[in-house]
Amino acid sequence: MQTASDIKDLVLVNKASLKDALALIDKNAQGICFIVDDKNKLVGLLTDGDIRRCILNNTVLDTVIEKVMQTKFTFFPVSTPQDVVQGSLSQSIRHIPLVDENNVLVDYASFSRTHRTPIMQPLLNGNELAYLTDCIKTGWISSQGAYVKRFEKEFAEYCEAEYPVAVSNGTVALHLALAALDIKAGDEVIVPDLTFAASINAIIYTGATPVIVDIDKTTWTISVADIEKNITPRTKAIMPVHLYGHPSHIDEILAVAKKHNLLVIEDAAEAIGGKYKSKHVGGFGDAATFSFFGNKTITTGEGGMVFFKDKKVYEKAIILRDHGMSKEKKYWHDYVGFNYRMTNMQAAIGCAQLERIDEFVEEKRKLAAFYNKVLAETGNFILPPQESWAVNGYWLYTAILKENANLSRDMLMEKMLKNGVETRPAFYPLHQMPPYKNYPTKSTFENSNYVSKQGINFPSSVNITQAELDNISHALHSIFQTQNISA
Repeated sequence: MQTASDIKDLVLVNKASLKDALALIDKNAQGICFIVDDKNKLVGLLTDGDIRRCILNNTVLDTVIEKVMQTKFTFFPVSTPQDVVQGSLSQSIRHIPLVDENNVLVDYASFSRTHRTPIMQPLLNGNELAYLTDCIKTGWISSQGAYVKRFEKEFAEYCEAEYPVAVSNGTVALHLALAALDIKAGDEVIVPDLTFAASINAIIYTGATPVIVDIDKTTWTISVADIEKNITPRTKAIMPVHLYGHPSHIDEILAVAKKHNLLVIEDAAEAIGGKYKSKHVGGFGDAATFSFFGNKTITTGEGGMVFFKDKKVYEKAIILRDHGMSKEKKYWHDYVGFNYRMTNMQAAIGCAQLERIDEFVEEKRKLAAFYNKVLAETGNFILPPQESWAVNGYWLYTAILKENANLSRDMLMEKMLKNGVETRPAFYPLHQMPPYKNYPTKSTFENSNYVSKQGINFPSSVNITQAELDNISHALHSIFQTQNISA
């Protein structure tokens, strides 16, 4: 139920002015206010559209709202069954006031009141349950079992990559890749400033020194110019991150790596379905890592994968993944290893998800097309990158709110939440956070600071409904239209 204070944010007395109504609608971000008399009886309603029409007709903002409010509208007794009320909501009727026997406003119904659109949720209605049941019935629930090898093989085939190693999550995938490639204390690894912290944390786990560099203004991925500027005699590797699904400038990065004899570890955790020059990401570097966390394009709950180019490095990674234990001599340890194994149950879910990966990626792209259209209509956003040489996997649809918009990014997020829509800010730049402030760099971070400050993530689930999309579209248009009138 809505709280009393929330209802108050939608109610005005009939003697208030159009200016008062505009301020209230801007505050509640719902695009509407209910009008009551001095006894709190419902007498009308007013929308942001009504106010725009009044302004176009040269109605002054000091006009009393009872002169311009709607008096014919849908409302119900508060005792009306919920299914009847909800069934009456539509694109044209987005809010329904609810009154008691004396016609006193006591509540209201809306799509956003009964439903919140999450930023991301998995779709698990394929063979996930059947394969999990098979694991339980056969007793193969830990890291031994047929699904692990099957998942490795099938995901590698999808990505057109070699030497796959399934692991327990995406962060350890990065650490295992670095460890297998012998990254260690005394080495430096170049990493972009705008990424999830797992990228830099994995470097620190090895004892190596991360060198944080700025991102490219267009693709939001690691800046090749800044890579060159930050190479030293200690530099051992570059870790490009395919941020939010868009591939990095791979050819240029590989050319720099070859010139300076450096390794390349692709962090492709967010880029399942992304392509660079018609080839899936993950097959370019000396190693590439993926995450199958619950919010990724395909999921195993937790889980990750590493691809390797070199067979010997791959074979070392297999041993490191399993406590560093020899494959020939049980309980004999050749390395200080890790317990980074994926369970058969995780892999079973992954196999079921892989069966629908093309469908999931296609839904991501359809969703991006929807957002591109809606956000472009508002005129207040820079759309996510889509270079001619790349295919964006659109893991998490992210756009940049223009600085000349009439509200801040955080205010927009607050207003979207009032409409039942969860959004998130872009990642914080690594260089701003306490654990990473003192690492060496020659970068100024102009681009990462900008994208972080203005970037906003929108709901990106593959099973988002049309009703949710309609609500998102209406909320965005209403928020900016009201903001523009207020300005």
